[in-house]
Amino acid sequence: MTPPVVFLIFNRPAVTARVFEAIRQARPRQLLVVADGPRTDRPGEAELCAATRRIAETVDWPCELLTDYSERNLGCGRRISSGIAWAFGQVEDAVFLEDDCLPDPSFFPFCAEMLARYRDDDRVMLVSGDNFHGGRRRGEADYFFSRYHHIWGWASWRRAWRHYDFAMAGWPALRKAGWLENLVADRVMQDYWRECFDSVAEGRLDTWDYQWLFSAWTKGGLAITPQVNLISNIGFGADATHTTRVDRRLLPPLGQLAFPLRHPSSVAIHAEADRYEERQIFLRWQSRAKRRLRRLARRLSGLSGSPERLE
Repeated sequence: MTPPVVFLIFNRPAVTARVFEAIRQARPRQLLVVADGPRTDRPGEAELCAATRRIAETVDWPCELLTDYSERNLGCGRRISSGIAWAFGQVEDAVFLEDDCLPDPSFFPFCAEMLARYRDDDRVMLVSGDNFHGGRRRGEADYFFSRYHHIWGWASWRRAWRHYDFAMAGWPALRKAGWLENLVADRVMQDYWRECFDSVAEGRLDTWDYQWLFSAWTKGGLAITPQVNLISNIGFGADATHTTRVDRRLLPPLGQLAFPLRHPSSVAIHAEADRYEERQIFLRWQSRAKRRLRRLARRLSGLSGSPERLE
């Protein structure tokens, strides 16, 4: 049976309809819909939000429908994190899909089995549907464990989410104590995550997922990653919040898991897989961001007539 599904939506009826159809095919026993409110400075957005909500409410199978709608716009960080907290106030575990995360049908039974198998294992805090490893297998099982988790389709438990810290109140003290240096071996990656966590803690970045990763790391929590990619992000484009430009590395082909699943012999980080993510995903993001900053600095120096070097 498909676990409860939490559907996180906003103002995009077209992609919402495609993901909702995948949910309808899975026929979860509970559907919890979380929606942000329209922005007052965007003409027509209220109508788009209303149309999107109507799509997510067209339940035609035996299912309890619960809704958590905000009438004002809370933004990505506050709305998603508060919606997840609300959902875990209703259910013990759940599958989470945003409006642009289209799952393969095998994603739902995979999550159901993982949620049941690791329900009482505090070492495991998240089940991801994403795999960005380009077809590389990590062991003989159908999934592996990672320090890094991805949230384009995921599942978790109330017991894990209770550690979530939106404000990252514990970060300044941990930063000063060298906690990150003891956790991540690569110095470049230490710089990367330090900047990410600083950006969130200082309010420069409106998001919710870096806080989720930080909260998991403070508890030594691991993520489950399937051997094949089970989620297709169909939301890249100008109307997206973060994924405004298409990045082919983040659009791997959709795969499918076969059942019964083969399980790892132990719950432990797959070190080679994590090194691959650091080199091929996170460091490339960092390099691309630095290039953008250098281009911006050159443009600004040209305008001001006082060139500055950006390290």
